[in-house]
Amino acid sequence: MKKKTTKKAAPKKTSAKKSKSPKMQNQQLELDSASESIHIVEKLIDAICANYKVNEDHYGNILVAVTEAVNNAIYHGNKAQTDKKIYVTFSSNNKAISFTVRDEGEGFDFKHLPDPTDPKNIEKPTGRGVFLMHRLADDVKFSEKGRCVSLSFDIVAN
Repeated sequence: MKKKTTKKAAPKKTSAKKSKSPKMQNQQLELDSASESIHIVEKLIDAICANYKVNEDHYGNILVAVTEAVNNAIYHGNKAQTDKKIYVTFSSNNKAISFTVRDEGEGFDFKHLPDPTDPKNIEKPTGRGVFLMHRLADDVKFSEKGRCVSLSFDIVAN
C-alpha cells in the first residue's frame, strides 16, 4: 500500500477518546447470511478501532480485510442461505487484534486460488477478497476446510 503523507485527519465519529476505559478483549457475534450483517461488523470494527486508537491507515486495512471475509462467508460460504449463520469473533492481546470469521458452508480450497492480478483474471468481477485479506492483514490463517479465516493485525503505537 502507498504510504500517505503525515497529514492529521479530522477524528472519525467513532473515535471518541477513551482515557481510562479498559480495552475490549473478546467479543463474538452470530450473524445472518445477509448483506445487512456487513453493517453490523463495520460498527464493531469502528468501536474496536476507536477503543484501541487505531490510526486511519490501519483502520482502513482492518475494515476492508474483515468485511471481505464476512462478505465471502455470506455469499461464497453460506451462499446467502438465510438458515445458515456467520460467526465473527474478536480477540486481542498486547501485540495484536484478531478477527475470526466462520461460516456454515462447505468450505473451499484456499491453497489453490486463481491470481486476481493475472491478466486473464483482471476483468473478472469477483476473486479478490482472499487476495486483499493477505495484503491487508499481518497474518491470515484458514482452517476447517476454508470455512474459517483468522485475520490478525499487529498493534502499532499511534
